[in-house]
Amino acid sequence: MISAVDKQDSSFAPGLTVKVRDELWLITGVAQSVDGYMLKVRGLSEFVRDTTASFYTALDTIEVVDPSRVEVVPDKSPRFRTSRLWLETTLRQTPIPLYQKELSVAREMLMDPLDYQLSAVQKALSDDNLRPRVLIADAVGLGKTLEIGMILAELIRRGRGERILVVTPKHIMEQFQQELWSRFAIPLVRLDSYGIQKVRQKLPASRNPFTYFPRVIVSMDTLKSPKYRAQLEKVRWDAVVMDEIHNATNVGTQNNELARTLAPTTEALLLASATPHNGDPESFKEILRLLDPTAVSPAGELDTDAIKRLIIRRHRHSEEVANVVGTKWAERAEPKNVPVEASAEENAVAHELDSHWINPQHGANPAKDRLFPWTLVKAFLSSPAALQETIANRLKNVAPADHVQRAALERLGELNNKITRQNSNKYAALVNYLQEIGVGPRKNTRVVVFSERVATLHWLQENLRKDLKMPAAAVEVMHGGLSDQEQMRLVDDFKRTDSKLRILVTGDVASEGVNLHTLCHDMVHYDIPWSLIRIQQRNGRVDRYGQTEPPQITALLLDPAKGGDVGELHVLQRLIEREHEAHSALGDVASLMGKHSVSGEEEEIRKVLQRTAGFDDVVKSTEQITDTEPENESDLLDQLLAGFDLGLADGSENPDAVFDSLVDADAHTTTSTIVQRASLYRSEIDYLKDALREAFHDAPEKPINDNGTGFVLHNNDVAELTPPADLQRRLGILPQDYLTARSVREKFQLATTRALGEQLLEKARTGDDGSTWPKAHYLGPLHPVTDWATDRALTSLTVGEITAIEGDVDGPTVLVMATLTNKRGQVVSRAFVTVADGLFAQTIADPIAWLHEIGLTTDAINSDNVRVPENAHELIAQSVATATGTLQPMLDGARQHAQQHIDYWLERAHNWEQQKQNLQNSSRVRQAATVIGQEKALVATLAPDRELIRPLILVVPKIDSTHHQSTQPHHTQSHNADTQEA
Repeated sequence: MISAVDKQDSSFAPGLTVKVRDELWLITGVAQSVDGYMLKVRGLSEFVRDTTASFYTALDTIEVVDPSRVEVVPDKSPRFRTSRLWLETTLRQTPIPLYQKELSVAREMLMDPLDYQLSAVQKALSDDNLRPRVLIADAVGLGKTLEIGMILAELIRRGRGERILVVTPKHIMEQFQQELWSRFAIPLVRLDSYGIQKVRQKLPASRNPFTYFPRVIVSMDTLKSPKYRAQLEKVRWDAVVMDEIHNATNVGTQNNELARTLAPTTEALLLASATPHNGDPESFKEILRLLDPTAVSPAGELDTDAIKRLIIRRHRHSEEVANVVGTKWAERAEPKNVPVEASAEENAVAHELDSHWINPQHGANPAKDRLFPWTLVKAFLSSPAALQETIANRLKNVAPADHVQRAALERLGELNNKITRQNSNKYAALVNYLQEIGVGPRKNTRVVVFSERVATLHWLQENLRKDLKMPAAAVEVMHGGLSDQEQMRLVDDFKRTDSKLRILVTGDVASEGVNLHTLCHDMVHYDIPWSLIRIQQRNGRVDRYGQTEPPQITALLLDPAKGGDVGELHVLQRLIEREHEAHSALGDVASLMGKHSVSGEEEEIRKVLQRTAGFDDVVKSTEQITDTEPENESDLLDQLLAGFDLGLADGSENPDAVFDSLVDADAHTTTSTIVQRASLYRSEIDYLKDALREAFHDAPEKPINDNGTGFVLHNNDVAELTPPADLQRRLGILPQDYLTARSVREKFQLATTRALGEQLLEKARTGDDGSTWPKAHYLGPLHPVTDWATDRALTSLTVGEITAIEGDVDGPTVLVMATLTNKRGQVVSRAFVTVADGLFAQTIADPIAWLHEIGLTTDAINSDNVRVPENAHELIAQSVATATGTLQPMLDGARQHAQQHIDYWLERAHNWEQQKQNLQNSSRVRQAATVIGQEKALVATLAPDRELIRPLILVVPKIDSTHHQSTQPHHTQSHNADTQEA
């Protein structure tokens, strides 16, 4: 049954068992090397069980266990438990084809997936793309993290998610990590700079720290350091996620270099940003080049089809979103603009700024600088502390001989110093508003207060504690200067009911990616950004999916009586109003000003305040956006991301036609192919219980010191066990904070129903459970505890054996599975055949349905009368041969379809290279050409290469029904006739 193979043999495929160095291993992946193949394996025999390794055929003697030469043994286990476990586990561990339209596990995670989220998963996995590489550009609050989690879960089920790297801003690392583990059972080890150093201490100096853990999450700030680039270039990933990708599109920056380094090292690339277009079309093209270098021609033109398949973009009021979010996303209330009449002291500063700095009566302003006076204005509108800091910093840099500027600054400083918390009307308005909404000692109301200036944050923190009589822990400050651990702690505290934190006074570090809506629906702009993008980002912290209370956005607007241009209250008020209009009508604000960057928008608003531009000219209305023809490529991008049909014919030679109603193509994605995963078990806990009983001789409840696990299934849908040493080793890849917070190595608790899982997750998110990690982890279909239990259970089945069971068949029937894999060992196609009497074959679409029909259910009765035919060896061999002939046309069709897919991409690459020959090469084009060359080499490995046909089980007729057999067997598979697939 074991045979040596030639080192250049291409018969290796995932699912095969091999013997290497006197040990048995299961092949989990295959890749071509320079002089043969590299096999990724997991240990099966006792000495290497659970060990993962890689073997090269050029270096080791590889012996393959022939899957068709098996021993057939009768299943003597109760209710054919061994067979059910073997079949269920084999079907789960055999990857489904990447481009299978049906989603396998996405619906079974700890969430209530909405149709628009599922359609995003389908688009990411569509065979329209050579590989899963997409930009998730959904507007703020739609749940991009959940969509990413579902995509990663489906990739794992497809055998393409073993190694995952997630890159996020540092302050949302823990939030992202918790979501992926708590909801999807995808463990990410968090590596900040300290974590990387800690890993390095465990490894030899020559070992790459990014190979130590298979799935990690790292902040962009940490990873962009040049010292990690060489190490990252040498590591391959199955999937890379980059959140807030708009921070990495400017060519020449460290963030962009990081993105360019990672993109070629991964098969699946998931980019996410609610604001992917920063005003420069070249930056948007940079994102597309990361996903598919052929999406942008050498001349810089965008490809229509490329944008359709690479971008996912919806917003709160898109039809497919609005129809399903319902009460899970309360509509935002009308914004409250609170005009504040300035005090005498505030008026004095405003008048000084207007008469001496903004509109000086005698020539230039004291600084002889066009921009600095407006820096003073912004500081004044923030707080007296911010203005004091700005003046002090300027005085440090003013030449001693510049008496005019120094005197003007000192005079302004003296006036500013007279503003205190007692006479600042703007601050008083904040205190009054907070008291009105119920913020105070021994009260639960929470609020987020945003300000641009760190000095303002601390000034507010100090004074609010005093005037609201709040304890120190109730008013906290968050800004970008804090460590990532401190930022994550503050975000975590704000979500927990057991936390004392009630007022989070934060800078704009919290305006991107942070979820603050769990216990809060009130947000205050203490100062108003001169940017619609920033306003939208801030508002999205509490206005997002999962918000059950109508979010209330409030802006405080200081209105100086003698401020001149400093008191342009109506400009800032209209800015807030335009954001709200765009939020309702467009779902996005970027197109209103067309600058797509905070700094660009601030410059335009400054012009309005200077009266050199009109507000309506700078900030368009939603009607202007929908009714105006685009004038340039940037305008076209605006309308693209706003989701409007530009009325251009698809395929038009006009290069601008690429923006023709591309993004909203998502709305047409059908969810009819999203089906529930079939299983031999009613629930995950039934599967786990069977595995534990099989592995621990029907006594998993025994204590661990008596060869058990202390397994208990409580009446409240919680199961728990004590992890043995081999399970503890596997748990090492789980989030370290989770292992510590829940003492998982001592006792692992599992929530066995989705309802309980959601309840415990909500308790954890609000801190009611003592930690933001759930007390009992949801037992989903990808859970590592189940993987461990089934691996341990099936060691009782000797390698090279399959079981025989009794069933409702007329003659001995073999269930056969065939897989077609590419040169990288990835499953391209999977099919099933039943063969009766070794001769009569029938393809089946659903092996689980067939197994249920022949009687293999959790209620099956094993009478211990299974009789293995004397000619079992010949029967299995003949059945495999028959199945091979039957399946060959189907496999050939799958092979042809996959090859056509590859040929299509190669033709695109060839056309791109042809266009390049006629142009003068820029550095960007040369870089794209290099990447395309690398992609062509990779594409060659995606070609279908190997077939594996293996018997799974032998079903013999029940003893009491043998007298019904006839010479020509009647087949019970006819129910599948209408569901057969090519």
